[in-house]
Amino acid sequence: MAVIRDVMPAFDLLQPASAVDAQKLLETYGEDAWVMAGGMDSFDWLKDRIKKPQVLVDLSGVDELKGIRTSGDGVEIGAMTTLTEIAKDPTIRKNYGLLAEAVEHVASPQIRNQGTLGGNVSQDARCWYYRGGWPCYRAGGNECFADTPVGRNREHAIFGANRCVAVNPSDSAPALIALDAKFVIQTPKGERVVDAEDYFLGPEVDITRLHILKPGDLLTAIRIPSTWAGANFYFEKVRDRNVWDFPLMNVASAMKVSGGNIEDIRIAVNAVAPRPMRLTAVEAAVRGRPANATTGEMAGKLAVQGAIPLQFNAYKIPLMRNLVKRAIGGVQETTWTS
Repeated sequence: MAVIRDVMPAFDLLQPASAVDAQKLLETYGEDAWVMAGGMDSFDWLKDRIKKPQVLVDLSGVDELKGIRTSGDGVEIGAMTTLTEIAKDPTIRKNYGLLAEAVEHVASPQIRNQGTLGGNVSQDARCWYYRGGWPCYRAGGNECFADTPVGRNREHAIFGANRCVAVNPSDSAPALIALDAKFVIQTPKGERVVDAEDYFLGPEVDITRLHILKPGDLLTAIRIPSTWAGANFYFEKVRDRNVWDFPLMNVASAMKVSGGNIEDIRIAVNAVAPRPMRLTAVEAAVRGRPANATTGEMAGKLAVQGAIPLQFNAYKIPLMRNLVKRAIGGVQETTWTS
C-alpha cells in the first residue's frame, strides 16, 4: 500500500502553558488528542496522513517539563528536555554517563537538538508496513506482513513476538532501565510513578501501543536515583549508518565492581523485542563472578536462550550474544566530563 504524501490533515492546535493544563486537555479530548513533544515522530505520522487527530497538544510551551534538576537522591529530567541538553549536562556526564552516551547515539545532531527524552521513550514502532499504512495487527488489521515467507523482517524481533514482530526503537530506554529510572506520569486520577522497565508494553498486553500511557495521561519527568551514580557503564549501538539510523540492536549496562568481581549489575537490550528487555537471568548469573571475558562469554550465551529468529534476522542472535559479552567482559569505568 503506497503512502500518499500530501498536506497534513486538519486539526486544532492547542498550546498549553502548564502541565496541569496539558493534562486536562488530554483528558478532555481523550483518543482524539495527539501529544507532540519535539515532533520528530509526530510530523512523520501527520505528513504521511496516517494519523488524523482532532486536536494536537503541543507541549513546547510548558517550561516546567524542561530541564534537569539535581538532589541528594539523584536527578530529575523533565520529559521535554532535549537530548542535546542531556548529553551536555555536566551532572549527567559525570554521574550517569550511560544516559549521556545513549542519547548521543540517537539520530543526528539536528534531531537531538529538537527531540526530547520523553519523545524518545514514547515513540511508536518503526516497522515500515505499519508506518506505511498497511492493515497489520498493530494498525487494527488481521495480519503481520513482516512475519510471512515474503516479509521483510531484517530489523524485527527475535524475542517476545505475539502477532506483531516490530521492535521498540528507543536508544535511551535500555540506558534508563539499567539506571533503574522512574517515570512520572500525570493521570486523571493523580500522579503515578513506574519503573522504567514497566513503562513499556509488549503486544501480548496491548498491540496498539509500545508504552503504558492511556488517553488523558502525560509523561512529565524521568527520575534517576543516585544508586548507580558513578558505576561502571557500557553502551553500544549497532546500526547500518552512523548517523540517523535506528538501532539494529543496542545494549546498556550499569555495573558495580569490587575486588575485580561483579557486586551488582543491571543490563538491558533493545531492538530485539517489542519492548526493551532487561536481562534479569544474566544479572543473577554474573553477580559475584569476575568482570572478565569468561563471564561475558557465559552471559552472552545465556542472554540469547529462547531467541526465535525470522527469515532475515538470524544475525541478531550472535550479535546479541557478543554485545552482552562486551557489556560485561569489556566494560571499562568511564568518567564523563563537560
